[in-house]
Amino acid sequence: MKKFFLLGIILILFVSILPAQMTFSGILDSTVSMGIGTGDTQTFTFGIEEYANIRFQSRMREKGTVHGAVNLIAGSGIYAPSIISLGGQIGNNFAAAIELERLYFRIRGEHIDIDGGLFRLPFGYSQVWGSSDFLNPRNPLTPSARPRAILGAAVVWYPTDELKTLIFYSAPRNIRLSNNDFNLESKGSFLGISLDRHWNKASIQGLYSFETPSTGSKYGVHRAGLSVKADIEIGIVIDALYTYNHEAGTRLEGLSLSLGADYSFFGGKLMALVEYLYNGETSSTVFDLRENPFGLLNRHYIYTGFTWLINDFTNMNFTFISSINNTSYVPVITINYDLFQGAVLTASIQAPFDSNSFHGLNCTARIRLRF
Repeated sequence: MKKFFLLGIILILFVSILPAQMTFSGILDSTVSMGIGTGDTQTFTFGIEEYANIRFQSRMREKGTVHGAVNLIAGSGIYAPSIISLGGQIGNNFAAAIELERLYFRIRGEHIDIDGGLFRLPFGYSQVWGSSDFLNPRNPLTPSARPRAILGAAVVWYPTDELKTLIFYSAPRNIRLSNNDFNLESKGSFLGISLDRHWNKASIQGLYSFETPSTGSKYGVHRAGLSVKADIEIGIVIDALYTYNHEAGTRLEGLSLSLGADYSFFGGKLMALVEYLYNGETSSTVFDLRENPFGLLNRHYIYTGFTWLINDFTNMNFTFISSINNTSYVPVITINYDLFQGAVLTASIQAPFDSNSFHGLNCTARIRLRF
């Protein structure tokens, strides 16, 4: 625990010399989770987690800002393995870690913005699957999770108010030590460009990215995407990204395509969202089960979600995620209640099953405080 003691001292000294114009905000989550499996997985699980995301921002003269965010995490039970994987330390009855989440600068000009460092670089208009968002794949079972960041740079040019051109670079993914030494192995870097055009009721985004040659592809990997959204009584979204690897002979399997629609009923009291995903075997939305427990490994998925605003303080969400290939389903029921301003109590239940069996039940309760 000496590591965390030293880090705490450094943070205190850092805060004491901060400029007066620096601002802080963040969230604090206190979570309890329990579950029980059935059949071969008939085990009881339990976990407690304390998680804080602390964000800060400071101005640099008139046109620049520095942004940062740090995650402070402590947990036990089912949360401990993921915390340890972040390089966390093990205490008497918990594991704890400190994670740098964001750290970047932003320079704003009249028509050009420049970002550099560890920051979020999103693509596409999909609300669920995020086919175009290939740098930071999503997990639809954890929509409240903070999106991951990339280490890179981006230049944004606004020729007009309705047109945006983005040129970006991202450092390689999956950096890891090889043979316990300091020779880093990684995939290629990412270079790309995107173009956004907005109208009153519609937007369109075109995207191209090249991943430089690496061990898995000596010719590099090409990605081309198109994302469209429109508001014509109902909201419509089309989001597609095609990944081409010449060495792997990628064909239709490189396509990730999502089609979605949303609509509000009863004056906005009930909101419905449906989004279909075609998930090619080598596409952007295929998740490795070792890195993502949800594991999008099948070809066709459908997400159906309803949000009911019960009153000014309470809302209920019902989500139903289904795989057409093997008739497996994950229903999720979530209730959010505003305790007071800046404090929300959330309770959720997940119960995955397929046509042959029921796989168990997981219940989670969380109090989120915003500051």
